[in-house]
Parts: sequence; structure tokens; C-alpha cells
Amino acid sequence: MFMPATLFIYDNPVSNSFPTVGIIGAGQLARMSVAPALDLGINLLLLAQDSRDSGAQIANHVVGNYENVETVLEFAKKCDIVTFEHELIPLSVIKSIEAQGVIVRPSSAAFIFSQNKAEMRKRLSKFPGPKSEVINTASEASAFPAIAKAISGGYDGRGVWKVNSAQELTKVIEQVGKVLLEEFVEFDYEIAVMVARSPHGQASTWAPTLTIQVDGICTMTVTPAPQLNSEMSAKAQRLALDIAQDIGVVGVMAVEMFVKGDQLFINELAMRPHNSGHWSIEGSLTSQFEQHLRAILDLPLGDTAMTAPIAVMGNILGSTKTDMYRPYLHLMARNPRLKFHHYKKDVRPGRKIGHVNLLGDDAVELIHEVRHALDYMSGEVNE
Repeated sequence: MFMPATLFIYDNPVSNSFPTVGIIGAGQLARMSVAPALDLGINLLLLAQDSRDSGAQIANHVVGNYENVETVLEFAKKCDIVTFEHELIPLSVIKSIEAQGVIVRPSSAAFIFSQNKAEMRKRLSKFPGPKSEVINTASEASAFPAIAKAISGGYDGRGVWKVNSAQELTKVIEQVGKVLLEEFVEFDYEIAVMVARSPHGQASTWAPTLTIQVDGICTMTVTPAPQLNSEMSAKAQRLALDIAQDIGVVGVMAVEMFVKGDQLFINELAMRPHNSGHWSIEGSLTSQFEQHLRAILDLPLGDTAMTAPIAVMGNILGSTKTDMYRPYLHLMARNPRLKFHHYKKDVRPGRKIGHVNLLGDDAVELIHEVRHALDYMSGEVNE
């Protein structure tokens, strides 16, 4: 039975020509979009699963099921343009609302490449990347070790397995069905390049970011990526721009890459603001969240220059410690330059519940201070 969406609108008596941007999803990415939207006078409306969602706590929102076409279409009619903060909405739903005249950015024609890893590999075959194949049985695998990926639905290390034998691969296939099997690349480090593109083709990138992963979850980023020389940095940015143009993305996109010597390998795409761009809130003249709004509305894009030589971001992961306010007393006194962003999500072990940014010119010092902040927030250290 179709259940109508519930609408929660805070008092907003202003009636003007500023557009309403609808965001499907109301997590922390939507929450961090609120400040630049307010600065620009743009109205935001979120499609939330629950009024307690991170973004829904502070923004106008509708509570409804993003997998239901009628719900999403009803939501979209209240907006001038619709965008996303996650890749979970079915492509069929996106295509259905597009067929009803809804402006969706990025469009379904581009969004599929962040939802379907097999389609992404097929489309990006002319760009550098690990060799890959879609397989149904372990006997089809050509070499081990390899990386097996669920075709869709994986994120933060979920849906990705390193397999060393046919037996291990068989267990994965029994769990998820056919998989995308990729060549195992012994890379030196991982980077991400954030890129933005508007409908009329204006595009920009930020400095490449080193992403530090633990168990598949990004725990810290350093921008610009310290090991990357100027030639490789320009090569990575050019690659991200070429991909954005090739797939016709509109909005902000993260292009994740492996670096091995002087080679780059495309890992994955995320067509939305991304964890690897959180540093840009304080670290760039134009944050990824403001740029995404500019891009999807076809406004001139902002300057992406850095506001300091180096920006370090650390993800605050939930642990057994639940008091996330009291640590401010110590950390703010220790380093007044730390910038905190809490998502007001329930604290659970391993869950991203916030992040901290720190800018400066000494990478070793910045990384040390951010790590201390993360350890203190989690309760691993108490001084």
C-alpha cells in the first residue's frame, strides 16, 4: 500500500525567485550542505528516512521511502531540481521521475556509473584502471590474488573482498552472486580527486587528496597528497576532468585512484560530495558543498584554491565513549585551530559521527594533532 510522505516544513515566509534544491537523503552530507545553501539564499528540502536523520535535524524535510516512485515524485514536485547524497536510490526511480520532467543532477545516464561497478568499468575502459571481468563462478577467474566487488551496494569497504583462492572467491559468490573481479594492484597509496562540472561544461578540481584507509574505512586525509609531485598532481586532475566530461556528470564527483610509481589506476567514482572532500569546508575558498550547489544550478563555479598550504581531515569514529561534547574542553584548549564538525548521529562503534579539520604548513604536526583529537574523542587517550 502506498503511504504518502510526511512533510515537515519550518516557518519560511520568504517568497522569492531563489530555487528549491531537493536532496534525496538526509545524512551528514545533506547536513553540511545547509550552511552554504543558507549563505546563497537557496532553499533546501530533504527526503529523509527519519526526522532524526543528521540533516533532517536542521533542515526542511519530507519523511518518505526513496525506493517508492510515487513518494519521490511527490517530493520532487516541491523542488526546482533534485540531487542526491547517497547512491542507494534505485536507477529505475531516477529514470521514472526524469520521465515526468523532473530535473535530476547528476542524471541517471551518469549516476549509473556510481551505482553499478560493472557498468563503470565498461564505460571507463579507455582510462587507466585494473583489469576486470564480471564472473558468475570461481572457475572463470584468471588469476589470484584478486579483488572481488559486489556489482552494487558497497561502500566504506563493504562489498569488497581480497580473495587469494578459488575457494575464497566461491564463498563470496555464494554470498552476493556474480561479482566484478579486478586485478590486485599493489599500489603505493590512494588518492581522491574531487571534480565539479556544470550543465554548460564548466569544470574545476581541487588539489588531489591522500586518503588513509583502515579496514576499508577512510580515517584521515591529507591535502595536497604529500607524495604526489606537481606532474603527477596535474595528471590526476586532468584524468578526473576527462572522466567528468566523458560521462557527462553534473555536480561534484570524487574520483578515487591508486598510485603506483608514475601510474594511476581508477578505483571508483562517487557522484556527490564525498568524505575525501570534507577538508574543503575550511581548507578551500569554495567547499565541495557550495560547489555542488553551484554546479547543479548552473551557476559559475567557485575558486577551489586552498586557504592554507596543507589541510588534514580526520574522521571521528564511534566507540564505547558516547560523550562527544566534553572532549571539546581539552581539545580546544590544546589547539584552538581545530575545527569540529559533528553529525549528531547515534554513536556506534566504527560509525562516522563527525570529522575534524586542521590547517597549517607542517604536515607532521597537523597529522599528529588530528590523530590526538581522534584518539581523545574515542577515549583511546585521556590527556
